[in-house]
Amino acid sequence: MSHNDHFLFPKVQSSVLSDPSLFFSRNLLSSPLPTNSFFQNFTLKNGDYPEYIHPYLIKSACSSISISYPSIFHNPPSIYQKFVRDLTIFATDKTTSASDKSHVITSYSDLSVTLDIPSSNLRFFLVRGSPFLTCSVTRKTRISIYSVHAILSVSSNSSLTKHTIKLNNGQTWIIYASSSVSLNPSVSLITSGGFSGILRIVVLSDSDPTCESIVDHFSYCYPTSGVAVLTKSSCVEYKWKKKGWGDLLMLAHPLHLDIICKDYCNVKILENFKYKSIDGDLVGIVGDCWMLKPHQVSVTWHSIKWVNEESYAEIVTALAKDVDSLDSSAITAKSSYFYGKLIARAARLALIAEEVCFLVVLPAIRKFLKNTIEPWLDGTFNGNGSTDSEADIGFGVYNDHNCHIGYFLYGIAVLTKIDSTWGKRYKPQAYSLVADFMNLDCLSNSNYPRMRCFDFYKLHSWAGGLTEFADGRYQQSTSEAVNSYYSAALMGLAYGDTHLVATGSTLAALETQAAKKWWHVKEGDNLYGEEFTRENRVVSVLWANKRDIGLWFASPVCRERRLGIQLLPISPISEVLFSDIEYTRQLVNWTLPALGREGVGDGWKGFVYALEAIYDSESALKKIRKLSGHDNGNSLANLLWWVHSREGKCYWSRVLPFSFVIAA
Repeated sequence: MSHNDHFLFPKVQSSVLSDPSLFFSRNLLSSPLPTNSFFQNFTLKNGDYPEYIHPYLIKSACSSISISYPSIFHNPPSIYQKFVRDLTIFATDKTTSASDKSHVITSYSDLSVTLDIPSSNLRFFLVRGSPFLTCSVTRKTRISIYSVHAILSVSSNSSLTKHTIKLNNGQTWIIYASSSVSLNPSVSLITSGGFSGILRIVVLSDSDPTCESIVDHFSYCYPTSGVAVLTKSSCVEYKWKKKGWGDLLMLAHPLHLDIICKDYCNVKILENFKYKSIDGDLVGIVGDCWMLKPHQVSVTWHSIKWVNEESYAEIVTALAKDVDSLDSSAITAKSSYFYGKLIARAARLALIAEEVCFLVVLPAIRKFLKNTIEPWLDGTFNGNGSTDSEADIGFGVYNDHNCHIGYFLYGIAVLTKIDSTWGKRYKPQAYSLVADFMNLDCLSNSNYPRMRCFDFYKLHSWAGGLTEFADGRYQQSTSEAVNSYYSAALMGLAYGDTHLVATGSTLAALETQAAKKWWHVKEGDNLYGEEFTRENRVVSVLWANKRDIGLWFASPVCRERRLGIQLLPISPISEVLFSDIEYTRQLVNWTLPALGREGVGDGWKGFVYALEAIYDSESALKKIRKLSGHDNGNSLANLLWWVHSREGKCYWSRVLPFSFVIAA
């Protein structure tokens, strides 16, 4: 993803982007800056919107850092965590600073961000999954700690290195100091004498009566940063840098616990040491190196089960009509998103034609793909997103780059497969598109930021771009995110690039498991509470700090759209995303009554019937045959291919096309 990213598309000066570089230290400005990171709010406008850095909401404002151990509010329309300034830490006496910003980002990585407060001597190591907030006081400084709650008591040990703070909201916080410091409490403010060294701040969880003794034991070792490494064995390895002495205590979310290799690096799981979170309970893990091994994913051009040969005729008839309707000159779509969907739709027709041995249509599809893809790769796109932040669904402000580009990569992969000469000609441009959202480098000479959309702690992608949101980044369509990495893996197959195949496969596997964990709401699950689970089978928009049932483009009553946006585009990888047949049945049964509303389009109905085909292909086929239209990224041929491959058999006697499987 980096060896071919020297190609650059024409640059366009944006008039709608903010300048996030204002919050970064100068030594970081030589590298492309992140645009969808877990700390993005710290870089936008005033930088004073909170971010969720598990297990705390952190807010930087007025040269201070506020920490909140949030309460979770459940109801059918949404679930959210409320930010409250439980504790606010700042220097009592401000120093003179050349910067007028509340904070400066001095370093960041996959699992951490470090904030310096220019008007003081305070540096905060914000490391994801640390139960402690760690502050380095670089010079002797008087510290103040404010709370919106009444401070009931402050008690200290004899060495003045451990201070226990009880608040009237029921919380108990502990402050550990690397050397003696005296605290002077009042009703809502605690002040200290001069101090330099390390402060570690932690709230006691009420999940385990031994919580205090555990944090006592691990208070001496603190993380300063953390990186994620994709290994050759298709795993993700976490490595934290630490200081102090003893073992490192961190917190794992539910997906971590599903895929962590428990025997690796002697990690120890503290099953009763838990912190509540909107993502599910965070559980204590002892160890500064983790290995995460996602489930196996097969990346293949064609259906996993194959199509029944008896069904070829019906598919071929639809295929001939769908191909005959291809006309690049008739396309009216201007945005990269809707244009890309049309490209990927045509590419699907080529692969279906291969699978049902109807190769006569390939020249027409190849011509269409060339005519539609080449103008974008040749740089004739006018950059309309640079002057209109709403154009291209926010592509110009770095929203949803993986989803948009993923559709193009699918078309490029298929066209390269059927026309290797074309693929060789446009390989630099193709790899530059991949690198836009899948660059693994952290080097200053890279053209793109590291992993623009993918979050190595949450293990899924984020959207939002350079837009400030009160609840952090969000993701709406998990299936389009999966498609982006799947398409990159297919492009690797087309070019014979095993590294790209492995990387795309691993990310697609992680994205898939994250979708099943946090978007797919099964009956009887307790992750989101009884009321939300009773009323919903899918999360529509997942924010860092909230779960919404409404879509950006539809209200909650549009269940067919809520289902469809988590399925489209339909391709072989869809079978992996919806491998849980019982959940799929629940989702379809929850959705079907909504199809009776006036104005429900056949395009969205097609996605509902496609999922129904997983467990009842006969019923779904009858309904699909009656549809009068399809989503602009879908087709009758694609739906028929999908239904008939639900009941297909593997014909091992035939020569199968090459596929790539990563070990789980």
